[in-house]
Amino acid sequence: MRTSVFQSDEQRAMKIQFQKMHGTLNDFVVFADMDNSVALSESTVARLCDRRAGIGADGLIVVRPSAVAHFFMDYYNSDGSIAEMCGNGIRCLAKYVFDNDLLREREQHIETRAGIKTVSLEVGDDGRVQCVQVDMGVPIFATPKIPVLVSPEQEPVLNYPLEVQGRIFRSSFVSMGNPHCVIFVDEQIESLPTVYGPAIERHSLFPQKTNVEFVRIVSTGRLTMRVWERGSGETLSCGTGACAAAVIGILQHVVQTPVTVDLLGGTLEIQWNGPGSSVLMSGPATRVYEGSITL
Repeated sequence: MRTSVFQSDEQRAMKIQFQKMHGTLNDFVVFADMDNSVALSESTVARLCDRRAGIGADGLIVVRPSAVAHFFMDYYNSDGSIAEMCGNGIRCLAKYVFDNDLLREREQHIETRAGIKTVSLEVGDDGRVQCVQVDMGVPIFATPKIPVLVSPEQEPVLNYPLEVQGRIFRSSFVSMGNPHCVIFVDEQIESLPTVYGPAIERHSLFPQKTNVEFVRIVSTGRLTMRVWERGSGETLSCGTGACAAAVIGILQHVVQTPVTVDLLGGTLEIQWNGPGSSVLMSGPATRVYEGSITL
């Protein structure tokens, strides 16, 4: 597993050129460090992502060199913690490297802490990336690898009675390179992430915390979802979370592939042909602006 490069806050200040980007309004600070000269502390990342004291973002992405793929995605949550994978973020990284001429290939291989992901780019008439499809890999249901501290007789674990704040949620567990707790409900979901998300994220069942998805069924081909992201709080979109929701929905036979997942920030398309097959996620990637900042 790749580790990160950290610095102490006392180290010499450095100016970086960055781009602000988003995938279905899940937003990121993105910059390239191809000589591994930029070291980051947790507090520096948190300051850059702060919406009042910094640039403001759900996460930070550093494009670094890789010995096994085209690039390595060094990804951080907005609180400065390291994350294994980000589905919306990897689409933004792919657009960043293509549009900035770091790699003009329409198929890219990106190393992440959750393995190497293959992305396919859809380029518009202006020569810039508009949409990205990501091979997210095979979902992981083995509880020690998610990880979640339950011991079922068989996997996957579906509709587990998770008690939090005096309420029981029927929860299903999967890893899309990072841990997810997927909860299907019949009620309105708008307030559920902020009310229950923090407690579920830090529940004792999840030794590395978890992302939390509250999901409603719209039709056999459509879901609507709200998300509480580990290390970032409620966000307008989560790519791995949309994949997790679609996978659990398909397993429970409430939706069929392909699945459209509606989030506050937009729509993602998810394809999955069942156990043993990879999940394909398609969605937009958008550059908002560029600038420079001193670390």
